[in-house]
Amino acid sequence: MGSCYLFDQVCSTWRAVSRSDLLWQTLTRRVWNRHHLLHDTWRDEYIFRHRTARNFLTRRYAYATLPFNVSPDHDDNAAALSCCRLALSDNHLAAGYSDGSVRLFHLPLGIHLYTFRPHPRDCLGLFSRAVSGIVLSDTSLVFASQHGDIHVALTNNAAPVRRSHLGDAVSDGVLVDFCGCNRWWVGLYAGGPGRAFQVRDAHTEELVFVGGGLTDPDAVNGWHLLNDLTEFVGRVRVTTEESAVACTRVRVIVLDLANPGFVLGQQEIQRGLIVGSVDARDSAFVTVDNRGTARVRRANTLEELCGFHVGGVSRAQRRVLGCMNTGYALMCAGGVIRAWEIDHGGYLYRLRERIGDATAFVADDRYVAASTSDNSVHLWNFGAQ
Repeated sequence: MGSCYLFDQVCSTWRAVSRSDLLWQTLTRRVWNRHHLLHDTWRDEYIFRHRTARNFLTRRYAYATLPFNVSPDHDDNAAALSCCRLALSDNHLAAGYSDGSVRLFHLPLGIHLYTFRPHPRDCLGLFSRAVSGIVLSDTSLVFASQHGDIHVALTNNAAPVRRSHLGDAVSDGVLVDFCGCNRWWVGLYAGGPGRAFQVRDAHTEELVFVGGGLTDPDAVNGWHLLNDLTEFVGRVRVTTEESAVACTRVRVIVLDLANPGFVLGQQEIQRGLIVGSVDARDSAFVTVDNRGTARVRRANTLEELCGFHVGGVSRAQRRVLGCMNTGYALMCAGGVIRAWEIDHGGYLYRLRERIGDATAFVADDRYVAASTSDNSVHLWNFGAQ
């Protein structure tokens, strides 16, 4: 009788605790780093995130392609366009193209909403206007071009596109990659000695740091991007620990954004990196070397968390695109997308769809998106059904 009474007491206590939305909020933040709701309560949010993560584990998703609309009031040549960058938010996907335009899609409805265009200007090279990076939220869109211009737009298209910064490729070099968060914008440049990084405060849009020599050996390749988009010179990603992970083919560096210019860690890559494979999520990042060996590391310490081998990498075919979310790393090689869990590096599966030559690749905790050379935008929705 006493044990039954104790059990009843424990159960009633647990039932009371389990109804606390504060508990579910804490769990959701700790497990998935979520700080705002998409559902009515934090308990609902936690359940949705848990089921969605399970869907990633078991390859349960809905697949679709998004429409590519040519604007009637512009002389778009869809066949000549190439998608260079993709970015996800909770409800939107942004696709940045070689002509400098950004198309915004609404994910719940699967429709194209708007096309944003940069302010016109004289530039060097055929692909000077090509989009080199996008920072996306559900309310704002920031996109940068290879000649260094940075533009800001509202996702509801309530105001004209605004140029936040006028680039100077002659002094800074080519903006080879651009990323950010709600606190920082980070640009990686190649072609201006000692000017690899530009860090801006996302609130004020003011420049807070210029410097670094990461891309100095790649200056020529950086300038080639103005006329040829076939390779990646460097990549930069922002983590949740106020740091930026940047790489070239031979080196990885982690920059402290709270103290711009201070290097938290760096590593020379003897076997060479496939630059397009590099991505970061939360406090970790993933890389793949030229032999197909992938490594997931903790960003601020470079501690290796797991490793695995990526298939489809050969001397003739080293265009591997990578992305990751909270629990999984995905690699696209030869039109095939494969997934690994990043706790132990265990191989999970390949996605059923073979997509052809991928040009951009991105993932978050619900969606995976890829663009291909035929201007298709592919979307996989792992959200709880």
